[in-house]
Amino acid sequence: MAKEKRKKRFFDVEIPLINKETHLQAYELKELEGRIIKYDLTRFLKGKSMIIKLKVKIDGEKAITIPIETKLMPYFLKRMVRKGTNYVEDSFSTKCKNAQVRIKPFLITRRKVSRAVRKALRNKAKAELIEYIKDKDTETLFDEILKNNIQKQLSLKLKKIYPLSLCEIRIFKIEK
Repeated sequence: MAKEKRKKRFFDVEIPLINKETHLQAYELKELEGRIIKYDLTRFLKGKSMIIKLKVKIDGEKAITIPIETKLMPYFLKRMVRKGTNYVEDSFSTKCKNAQVRIKPFLITRRKVSRAVRKALRNKAKAELIEYIKDKDTETLFDEILKNNIQKQLSLKLKKIYPLSLCEIRIFKIEK
């Protein structure tokens, strides 16, 4: 007995975080549930190479995405680190309003600095980020990372220790 042939179709998937729409291929809409999309935001962010991972959720007859992770591309960071500068990176996990998140800030100083200054920058950045994140939900945090609000505020606070040439959130992802 021959099986009936099915044809894959394209379904519209909304990305409310950046007000865009994309298409995914599947036999039926229910199959898209839980699928993970990688979306390149380089053009959207004027050359700042960032990739966002989104999880598809089916809401009635619509497919909507929820962000899970943003990640700055290594080649962008390599381009930013110049000779005669230092970089400071960190990785820590903290609670926000509705999830457990992992944050990896990346800071570049304007000149070479001592280890004590780098440690002070790392500790201050961690304290400020934990304080800022604890009363916000993940949707607003992803939005503020894309709009560069968190990075700008952090840079202004860290400027008192040592002025930075770059202050970015390298990776921001939801753990639980």
